[in-house]
Amino acid sequence: MTTPLHTNRLSDETSPYLLQHAHNPVDWFPWGEEAFRIARETNRPVLLSVGYSACHWCHVMERESFENPDIAAIMNRYFVNVKVDREERPDVDAIYMTAVQLLTGQGGWPMTVFLSPDGKPFYGGTYFPPQDMYGKPGFPRLLYAIAEAWTSRRGELEQQGADIAKALATESELGSRASGELLTTSMLDTAYSQLAQRFDSTHGGFGGAPKFPQPDTLNFLLKLHARTRRQDPLDMVEKTLHGMALGGMYDQLGGGFHRYSTDATWLAPHFEKMLYDNAQLVQTYARAYQVTRKAFYRGVAEETLEYVLREMTSADGGFYSAQDADSEGVEGKFFVWSEAEVVALLGERDAALFSAFYDVTRHGNWEETNILHVVKDARGVAKQFGLSLEETAAALDGARAKLLAEREKRVKPGLDDKILTAWNGMMLCGFAECYLIFEREDFLQAAIRNADFVLSTLAFRDKEGYLRLLRTARNGKAKLNGYLEDYACYAEGLLWLYEATGDGQWLNTAAELMDSMLTYFWDEEGGGFFTTSGDHEALVHRPKDWDDNATPSGNSVAMEVMLKLSLLLGRNDYRERTARMLRSLGDVYQKMPYGFARGLSVLDFYLDSPKEIALVGDLNAPETQALRRVIYETYLPNRVVAFAPDGESLPEGVPLLEGRSLRDGKPAAYVCTNFVCKEPVTSAEALRGQLK
Repeated sequence: MTTPLHTNRLSDETSPYLLQHAHNPVDWFPWGEEAFRIARETNRPVLLSVGYSACHWCHVMERESFENPDIAAIMNRYFVNVKVDREERPDVDAIYMTAVQLLTGQGGWPMTVFLSPDGKPFYGGTYFPPQDMYGKPGFPRLLYAIAEAWTSRRGELEQQGADIAKALATESELGSRASGELLTTSMLDTAYSQLAQRFDSTHGGFGGAPKFPQPDTLNFLLKLHARTRRQDPLDMVEKTLHGMALGGMYDQLGGGFHRYSTDATWLAPHFEKMLYDNAQLVQTYARAYQVTRKAFYRGVAEETLEYVLREMTSADGGFYSAQDADSEGVEGKFFVWSEAEVVALLGERDAALFSAFYDVTRHGNWEETNILHVVKDARGVAKQFGLSLEETAAALDGARAKLLAEREKRVKPGLDDKILTAWNGMMLCGFAECYLIFEREDFLQAAIRNADFVLSTLAFRDKEGYLRLLRTARNGKAKLNGYLEDYACYAEGLLWLYEATGDGQWLNTAAELMDSMLTYFWDEEGGGFFTTSGDHEALVHRPKDWDDNATPSGNSVAMEVMLKLSLLLGRNDYRERTARMLRSLGDVYQKMPYGFARGLSVLDFYLDSPKEIALVGDLNAPETQALRRVIYETYLPNRVVAFAPDGESLPEGVPLLEGRSLRDGKPAAYVCTNFVCKEPVTSAEALRGQLK
């Protein structure tokens, strides 16, 4: 093994992204007091660089600048350089991303921010090239300019940093504004009208290029369809789900979704695969299957979860964070094909059939190569080649298997194998919900193993006895305080696991996590939850996260968890806290629904009269399974389900189960809505009638 020429402080970190930079000639520090102490002692500004392992342009900037000894020398001479993995430190990322957006009007990764030694940002941007190009100043020129300004105009820069710090505090007041506005379903309809204006009726999705999957928005539209029975929201969902799953954004051979499409037609993705995208999308496709009973949606959801089990799951049950966009330094190289490769593997006849279905041509559809995407349905291909539909399907299945086997011989994209609690919570939701809908035992076992792993590795009791979470684990080492999204997302996952198993331990643990959220994150004065706990490291600003972006905000998920727990545990105080948060956000939900789609789904839940279903009976008994199958065969977006094994040993603290029992010795279902309960039923058909 070749000895690296350089080794910096990042070599002691666990983040794959930070370790990628451990042998840069840049004298990198991880985020921490040491870096800021040295900045104060040497009177140098801090250069903060934030990115993540699957970020293509982060890799480009590293190759161009951070591996360049001359540029590194400038950085080391004039700055204290700090590298942050945004996925490990979402608090740091959120604060300084907001600052960059205030400074420049836009943001993204890699993020480059210049701070005073007390952490206040005074200048920032994203990617900077090694010399002047793309309308951006070259990174060395920028470094010299900042260094000169720090020497000659330091007071001016520090004042700018102080002004930005004040602006950051104002940004977080969004959900803290008291409002007496009445919450009504008209808010949901107004939000839908705004969303419909941005819908791409030709290709699906919202807006133009680049185009992101937006599962929260699609889930809100499914809820709107369920509430109003309007067809147009469902049409929007189906158009989008088909576009994504038939396009290059979906891995047609291995399953799973890439991050986003660089074009408006879903053809050319940014090739990284993120755990959180796939976790959310499997739920959306599974729910679309419930609504439509179309096998296509079920197939996409199952293939995606099979991909996660195959490539994104650790031996002990944790879910990895991401796969890179690049392999051998080239974006997308692992996933694309030439026509010659396809012919060599399949032979002329099968290659022609495969190419007609997946748009493989001599000149390619992307940078002289081919991204597989579906351009013709199987019936059309069958007719073209004079085959039956069954023969065509068999030929395509065989061809995919051959190409996938050949692809496995290629150099794979890098794997970010750190395990993040919040993202594992999202994936836990996906496996548990899909088990309930598809009845795949392997999905249930994956969910249980994940919960066992996370709660044994990333959870602990603090000295006050509260259940606390850590943010990240890798190679058996867990660290960093958990954030609001870690608690909220994992609590939601445990509630889904409770539904899947009927095991009260998961419900109790979710309730304990909510107790910890209210103790350590709740803002008594302004309402809502802070991103960081009260005993977290003090930063230049204590943020609150309200926006539902690529992942839902911690506040949105926490509200949904509180609503479910209020019904399951009879905790009306949870519902009152949620109402306070929703009233403060009602106006912005209507004006900017695109950024608050998960919150809109919570508002839909709050305004609904949810189905409260108690199921009594041994879950292993066929009669009980038949009743449960009815609950999940249709789309009931706003409902809670509680289980009792026999009607005698009832779980404590679950009012929905009080007084419930078997009926004439048979498993029974009890359905309540809006404080009124129907007669208990013991047959699947009777339950189906009550749930319509």
